[in-house]
Amino acid sequence: MTTEKNERLREILIAPVRECANYSPKFGHSKPGGFSLADFQSLYGSDAFYKWLGLDSPLMYSAHKAAGGITSIYRQIGIGCERLVREILKDFLGLDEDGVKWSYQVDAPNGKKRTLSLDGRIIFDDIKDADKRAKVITWKNEVIKDLQLSKAVADAMTGVVFEICQGYKSKDSKRQNADITNASNAIANGYIPCLMVMSSQIDEDIL
Repeated sequence: MTTEKNERLREILIAPVRECANYSPKFGHSKPGGFSLADFQSLYGSDAFYKWLGLDSPLMYSAHKAAGGITSIYRQIGIGCERLVREILKDFLGLDEDGVKWSYQVDAPNGKKRTLSLDGRIIFDDIKDADKRAKVITWKNEVIKDLQLSKAVADAMTGVVFEICQGYKSKDSKRQNADITNASNAIANGYIPCLMVMSSQIDEDIL
């Protein structure tokens, strides 16, 4: 891999994280750009209860900024990982932008359709390089064996879709339910569902 390509891929991963440097907490308000320290002290200082408790302290602002900033960092790392994996799929398997994306629709409670997207996709027949396609097909067959899929289901699998996570916590029931829904819809559409976790700090409950 060339130095130029390495730098391009590294930038795809890091670019979203840089946005965290400008993070400012919003304290439940919709103020664009969040609140500065002065804004925060004016907001909390005008509340008699919060001011009496000392919550307009700069230390409280720092705590909010740090807590929200940490959440923002993990979120942005996740976004960077998604973009990086899609770019690698395009570069190394010769796939195009539309080919590495996948979404499906579900019925929302309001009666309208809601579009849900996964983070990456490989359609086996879209891989033009015979050697690379053979390697991916070998992986597919190993996964089918591990999952003990029936022949009818296995024959219907035309590709794989990825949910890409920077980390994973098994106690997040909302995340788990979304992943189960994604996996069910992926199989129904002829794709093997794959959860790609970038960090080695994986919750033991999912191993």
